[in-house]
Parts: sequence; structure tokens; C-alpha cells
Amino acid sequence: MILVTGGTGFLGSYLLRALVKAGKPVRALYRSRIPDQVQDIADKVEWFQADVLDVCALEDAFAGITEVYHCAAVVSFQPDKRLAMMKINIEGTANVVNMAIDAGVRKLVHVSSVASLGRAKQNQELSEDAQWEESANNSNYAISKHLSEMEIWRGIAEGLDAVIVNPSIILGSGFWHDGSGMLLKNAWKEFPYYTEGVNGFVDVEDVVEAMIRLMDSDVSGQRFILNGENWPYRQLFTEMARHLGKKPPHIATKPWMAALVWRVEKIRGMFTGKRPLLTRETARTAQLKVYYDNKKILGALPGFRFRPLADTIEHISLAFLREKQSNPS
Repeated sequence: MILVTGGTGFLGSYLLRALVKAGKPVRALYRSRIPDQVQDIADKVEWFQADVLDVCALEDAFAGITEVYHCAAVVSFQPDKRLAMMKINIEGTANVVNMAIDAGVRKLVHVSSVASLGRAKQNQELSEDAQWEESANNSNYAISKHLSEMEIWRGIAEGLDAVIVNPSIILGSGFWHDGSGMLLKNAWKEFPYYTEGVNGFVDVEDVVEAMIRLMDSDVSGQRFILNGENWPYRQLFTEMARHLGKKPPHIATKPWMAALVWRVEKIRGMFTGKRPLLTRETARTAQLKVYYDNKKILGALPGFRFRPLADTIEHISLAFLREKQSNPS
């Protein structure tokens, strides 16, 4: 029996669908409700209501489990989410590791992030050998993922077979109001601004395939960057806009402009109660040029290749348009 934490989230839902399609018995954790995005496979999954912070519930959830995919995490750049993110991402991972050791699971695959690698020097690629360095450029999310990885390494030192994957920004369809889905919504709204920043992007289905193949392999005690291609944000939004039939961004955002906007957004949020569209962290990271090296995973999994990013963008853009046609609101 396979346990998936975070199965109701973006990546977790794609993983569940792949495991079900492969005919594997799956138990998935959920906190309050099972989302619409997994209703098509809901009857093929054993659902277990539990929180990664609830040790007693986790103990029951681990009964009979042999493999674990730990996807549960909070991804946020909002200051008011910091404490909850730290608790769930770090303490929650520690709980999962402890339960996996106690239950004698065969293997655990942990979903981290390229953010946990820290920041590279200008125009240098980050690889799995990158050493974490304290820096003002490290977001609270990056810190939480770095410390959650430390819990995995601690588990490995205590005898747990585990692998860490470090995806870049994951692109896929179905979750339009969160995470990378918001990037496509910005292109749809013809957001006119772009930054000169560069980042890595990867197709959600490639991440899932790599995770499953790593679970089924003899590889343990290693981490792998999962990154399809490194693209400038302007190129990304321009390609999205082209497939959506929208105007591409055309106004370059300078650092001082971004600094002004996040402050205005913060004040607006104080009066309206709405979450700011831009925070200090997102304003800063959007200006950075970060490149990721994917050679290690390509060498570890024979025949594995990442989908061209242009194909991924076309696919999710068409999916977004179909949803708009069926649900114009």
C-alpha cells in the first residue's frame, strides 16, 4: 500500500492519478475535503482524514504502508503565512519521517523545491551539489524547504531509504487559482508588466514520472533537480499570451518600480483585507536570474526526457481555454 501526503494538492493530485492508472493501491491523506480535481478517481483511492501535524492520526494512516510520497507542504510568500508554513513544512516532515521509520516503510520520496538549493551567483547554474548559504535573498518558503530537507537527511542517517526531488516551478492544468496557475491567469488578463528575471520550469507530468521511477529504482540517499528548461519570465508570459490570443507583456519592470508596487499593495491590503498581488519576497525573486542544471536526473533514469516547455505551455493554455468556454465566470 502506498501513502500519499498532500494528495489533494496540485502535484499530489497528478501523482494519485498516475498511481491509480498504474493499478497501484493508494491511500491519500486529506484535511477537510476532497477537491473536484480528483473526483474522477476518488472511488479508486483509499482516503484517510489526517493532518501531518497530528501524530496520532498519522500513526493510523501509516498502518500497512510500504511506500510514501510526501507532497504535503504550504507554498506561500505572504508574511502572515510564515509561521504556519514553517510548522507544516518542517514539523510535518519530521512527523512523516518518524512514522516512516517506525512503520518500516521500504522507501520515501520527498518533494522539496529548487528553492532549498539557495541562490546561485550571477549566470551560474545551480546543481544538486549546491550548498545552502544564509542570504537575504532566501525567501521564508526556501528556508522552510531547506529545513524540511534536513529532516529527510536525518531520517536517512537513521536508516530510512529516501530520495529527495527538487522541482523548479511546476506547470500544469486544473488548479488555476493557486501557484503556477496564477501565471496563466495573469497572461489571460493581459498583465502588461514583465521583469528581466529568469527561472526554471517543469511539466507536472514529468515530475510525477520522475518520482515514480525513483521510487521503483534502487536509488536512495540522493536528491535530484527536476527542471525542464530555464526561461526568462517575459518569454514565458509572451508564449502563454500567444496561445491564449492575448496581448503579451510589454512594459519592463525595474527593481525600483517593483519595490514601490509591493509597498502600495501592502497598504491596500491593510485597508481592503485582500491579499497583496505582490509582496516584498515575490518582487525580489522576480528580478533574479536563476538557472538549474538537470543533468543528474537525466543520467539516473534511462530514457527519461523532459517535455519541451513550449509544448507544456500550449497544452495548459488550451486546457485553460476549454475551461473558460465551459465556465465563463
